[in-house]
Amino acid sequence: MNQAKQAVFLLAACQALAMSGSIVLFTTAALIGSTLAADKSLATLPLALLQLATMLTTIPAAFALKQWGRQRGFITGVLIGMSGAGLGVYAIFAGSFVLFSIAALLYGIFNGFVGYYRFAAADVATEAFRSRAISFVIAGGILAAFVGPQLATWTKDWLPATFAGGLVAIALLQLVTLLLLSLVQFPPLSEQKYQESGRRLGAIVQQPVFIVAVLGSMIGYGVMALLMTATPLAMVEVNHPFHTAASVIQWHVLGMFTPSLFTGYLIARFGVLTIILIGILLNGLCIGINLSGMHALHFFSALLLLGVGWNFMFIGSTTLLTESYTPSERAKTQATHDFLMLSFVAFATFLSGRLLNDWGWMAVNYTGLALIGVALVAVLWLRQRRFALQLHQIK
Repeated sequence: MNQAKQAVFLLAACQALAMSGSIVLFTTAALIGSTLAADKSLATLPLALLQLATMLTTIPAAFALKQWGRQRGFITGVLIGMSGAGLGVYAIFAGSFVLFSIAALLYGIFNGFVGYYRFAAADVATEAFRSRAISFVIAGGILAAFVGPQLATWTKDWLPATFAGGLVAIALLQLVTLLLLSLVQFPPLSEQKYQESGRRLGAIVQQPVFIVAVLGSMIGYGVMALLMTATPLAMVEVNHPFHTAASVIQWHVLGMFTPSLFTGYLIARFGVLTIILIGILLNGLCIGINLSGMHALHFFSALLLLGVGWNFMFIGSTTLLTESYTPSERAKTQATHDFLMLSFVAFATFLSGRLLNDWGWMAVNYTGLALIGVALVAVLWLRQRRFALQLHQIK
């Protein structure tokens, strides 16, 4: 195994460990919050703070990775996450909701660094291997989909305080991550590239390739959050049992990450815009199924398609983004991309509940349909623009 492929493998393992820990926390945090908070309506506040911290960390994390180097930056993020897990254990034993909220915020900062594993894989890979490198790192979620829920259940009663064992497990996962990161050999930027600032951000974000990449990520991730968040609530409303809703979400998560084993190959074979378009089509099919009925089979098939559609749009858009910057511009470009994407995801997550409560399940899906329509127009526009450019060059 050459150095680049070894680095991608190690980063994929780090991604799997990080996501396993996140699933443990997302499975238990609201329950912990409910036991610690005097006002039970605040039970999900720690998770909200986690999401907020992740979004706000995207920009400073990108510049930390640039200034300190990938390895030192990622290790710093893991240490912050580990301190959050440790504080969370203490908060549970102390019965402090405030400390647990701070612990979740620290873990959110760690998640802000984790988002750059896929970009780090793209940086170490050759151009021909780049899309597959991104895909393999995101595929770490497959392992997490199985490990995370089981770990949350297994560690629930590790310690006298219920759920504290899960946070101990998260800290242990992060210890393993530190070891793996120490083994990754990141290629250093040359002194010249390190000092160059590249083009102004305004010039970068005006590029058609940047605009379409960001729209693909924002809408692909946003529609996924919009529909996934509302699905369990919609299922319970029509009297599907909770365990059925949980199974639907598990299959959705597998749909999100399993295609990563071959998405990179498909991009290399058929082109990045084609794969993004297929992702948009799969999202459209998901919404069509949702609008056609509310039996369990409708939810299972729709959420599975939604997961695969997210995978194609997200990996495709991430790959497309790498065409928009030079090495000296990558920090500010990647940070801007992830900040915009995560901001929209946070908005879509909030919007989902409001739409479902005020207007119903159909309104959620029609909103998703309108959003993927925007993505479809943007990708077709860039495709036509590139085709016209090729014709001009031939002439």
